[in-house]
Amino acid sequence: MSNYYTSIMGGIIIGLASWLLLFGLGRVAGVSGIMGALIGRQSASNAWRIAFMAGLIVGGGVFHLILNVKVSSLQSPALMIPAGLLVGFGSVLGSGDTTGHAISGLGRRSGRSLIAVMTFLATGVATALVTASMRL
Repeated sequence: MSNYYTSIMGGIIIGLASWLLLFGLGRVAGVSGIMGALIGRQSASNAWRIAFMAGLIVGGGVFHLILNVKVSSLQSPALMIPAGLLVGFGSVLGSGDTTGHAISGLGRRSGRSLIAVMTFLATGVATALVTASMRL
C-alpha cells in the first residue's frame, strides 16, 4: 500500500477525531494538554481523556496491523528521553502542541496557532537539515 494512502487516511482520521471532540464535547484536541490534564488531576471528568488517549494507542495498533505499516527503527533512550523532554518543554512554552495548534487551532482560524505552526515547521526543517548534514 502506498505511503501516500496511509498518510491521507491518517490525516482524515485525525481531522475527524478532532472535529468530533470539538463539536461533541467542546474540547480542543491538543494531545499534550489532554495528557497533562490527565496526569495532573484525578477526577470523574477524566473519562473522555482516558478514552481519547486509549484511542490513539489502540487505533495506531489496529491500523498498523490492517495497513501493514512499516515501523522505523527505534533510537537509543539516551537520545529519545531528552528529545521527549524538549518536546514537552516546547508544548508548554508554545501553549500547545502540533495537534492543538495545527489541527484544531488552524481550523478555528487562530492567528496564534498560525504563528505556532510556522514556528514548528521552521524548527522541523532546521532540525532535519542539521541532522542530515551530520550524517554526511
